[in-house]
Amino acid sequence: MQITKLDYKDVPQFSKRDKAYVQQDAVLRSFYAHSPDLNSFAEVIELKKQQQIPRKELVDMLQLQYKNVEASHKVQKNISSLADENTFTIITGHQPSLATGPLYFIYKILSTINLTEQLSVRHPDKHFVPVYWMGSEDHDFEEINHFHLFGKTLTWENEEKGSVGKMSTKGILPVLEELKNLLGESENATQIYDLMYEAYAKHDTLDEATFYLTNALFQDYGLVVFITSSPKAKSLFVEYMLKEIIEQASYKIVNKTIAELEKAGFKAQASPREINLFYMRKGLRERIVQEAGVFKVLNTDFTFTKKEIEEELHSHPERFSPNVLMRPLYQEVLFPNLAYIGGGGELAYWLERKAQFEYFKVPFPMLIRRASVMWINAGQAKKLNQLGLSVQDIFTAEDQLISNFVRENTEQEVNLTDDRAALEQIYIQILAKAKAIDPALEKSVLGEQAKALKSLQQIETKLLRAEKRQHETHTKRITGLKDKLFPKRGLQERKDNFISFYLKYGDEFMQVLKKHIDALEGKMLVLVE
Repeated sequence: MQITKLDYKDVPQFSKRDKAYVQQDAVLRSFYAHSPDLNSFAEVIELKKQQQIPRKELVDMLQLQYKNVEASHKVQKNISSLADENTFTIITGHQPSLATGPLYFIYKILSTINLTEQLSVRHPDKHFVPVYWMGSEDHDFEEINHFHLFGKTLTWENEEKGSVGKMSTKGILPVLEELKNLLGESENATQIYDLMYEAYAKHDTLDEATFYLTNALFQDYGLVVFITSSPKAKSLFVEYMLKEIIEQASYKIVNKTIAELEKAGFKAQASPREINLFYMRKGLRERIVQEAGVFKVLNTDFTFTKKEIEEELHSHPERFSPNVLMRPLYQEVLFPNLAYIGGGGELAYWLERKAQFEYFKVPFPMLIRRASVMWINAGQAKKLNQLGLSVQDIFTAEDQLISNFVRENTEQEVNLTDDRAALEQIYIQILAKAKAIDPALEKSVLGEQAKALKSLQQIETKLLRAEKRQHETHTKRITGLKDKLFPKRGLQERKDNFISFYLKYGDEFMQVLKKHIDALEGKMLVLVE
């Protein structure tokens, strides 16, 4: 593989905030607690040691969740080690997307696994466990009910409501049939189809299926999967949920931080509510609001007095679900966690939470931007070479890339820069003569100059368009290459599913990524076959 690493500033698809965080721009420094580098972990470890973590309960919960799943020795060892005060976690999180969703799901988890290995070398007296926090209580079904493969979108149709993790997998069977027809008969195709069938056809709910699938893909690396809807986990978070319901402080605190971020030039990522919790029953996940001293569940008949909602929270904590504002806190209360690894959008909402963590007296973790990866296969690399394009070139906007190619490969001169300069010089002379005769003519001359320069620009555009027609075959190749590497003009990792890569490369796909991914490096990784 040829390895190219690009600075985030050279990748136009990344947001302004994403680039600012990775480059450690001073404008964001007050919104996070620790610089994302290996040297900072010693400080994070000491701070986390001061927090009371429910280690025994955490181990019990995980062992119960793994009761019916075949876990590797490494996973079992990692779970048991969480009882030890010298064991810490690195967490990444994601919804239980169908067939893992876009490629960045894989990159997130491998970023997490590799960081734990780096930390084990740096701190040999400690143990570090990679954790996938499964956001199975999410209710945005349209975000997780599909995946993209070979230019097609495979979609799970389902009318259920409520948290996606509890939805039945029966409706996924037609998707499996469609997948089977797409995959073909190769050995890798059989392997990946069998894995998907085992996950979705033999497990009743989406969270169970995703748990099985993620464990199967990453258990050899010791990844621990955690289903967040555990009743025991909720019981350990009761005091924080009650504080949120009664005091409703997060709303003011986070809004203040958002105002500060906006002043620094960044838009809000997630708007806080007065109460940042949902109420759940079977097929139901709705917001809790307070009206006239009574707590209500929107779009239902459920109402509670202050005393009743406290009783409900203590009796049935599993019925309360943190929203995006409280989820980070929930995670950090349960786990001996040092860092959260996520994409740019995720880190954007974490950057709004530091003051909220201080209010709840919970240590704020290190925030690490997951690795971003582009994989260019041998056929695509050959086209790049034939077109005389570099890896960096392919990130240029398509119109600009085609224009650059035409300019560099045309036999006739289409660049009228020199002509423009000559025309401007002529008008300088004309303007001088006109002002000498009558200063009032200046405005008229400048107007004519603007018209002439505009006409020259139009001529240059027509020349370039004509040359593009002469190079139509090559420009179509550029467009085709951009379509493959930047589907819908976005990054490959945000659209394509890992199955197409596994089909071609098998286990080598994961092995290559595992070898090269390093989230702390802060570079876009481009792998060229």
